[in-house]
Amino acid sequence: MNTASKIMTALACLVLAGCSKDETPVDTTYPVIDLAFQGASPQQCGTFSRGQKISFKARFSDNVALGSYSVDVHHNFDHHSHSTEVSDCALAPVKVPVKPYLLIRNFPIAGNPAAYEAVTEFDIPADADPGDYHFLIRLTDREGWQTLKGISIKIN
Repeated sequence: MNTASKIMTALACLVLAGCSKDETPVDTTYPVIDLAFQGASPQQCGTFSRGQKISFKARFSDNVALGSYSVDVHHNFDHHSHSTEVSDCALAPVKVPVKPYLLIRNFPIAGNPAAYEAVTEFDIPADADPGDYHFLIRLTDREGWQTLKGISIKIN
């Protein structure tokens, strides 16, 4: 390599090094689901009645922006676990579902806020199987990081 080529290579390296990169920080932080405040619902081992409603109230936060959340309510008649419950609830004996309650709902969070309070209600059919259920909350931030919180509830 001759001297002119070396100089051109050195200048190209300096120019490329001087170009600014995207200074936007990369979001690598999971969003937060908060159920530890007065009025939050449901709570671990909470009980709800068939033909009534499940009140849902949770606070969500993220270091940058929230994207969406979903709620999944399904039976736990086989005593499976999602490994997010802090404490165990007394379980009824294992049984075969006949007409279990099942709810899967997705909710976008408009405007990409860093904090959001979710408040809604879900009807429990009067003829749903009573017993042990899981109430799962999935919170996703704008970048796709997701937090899952599992709560054991009973429907009587």
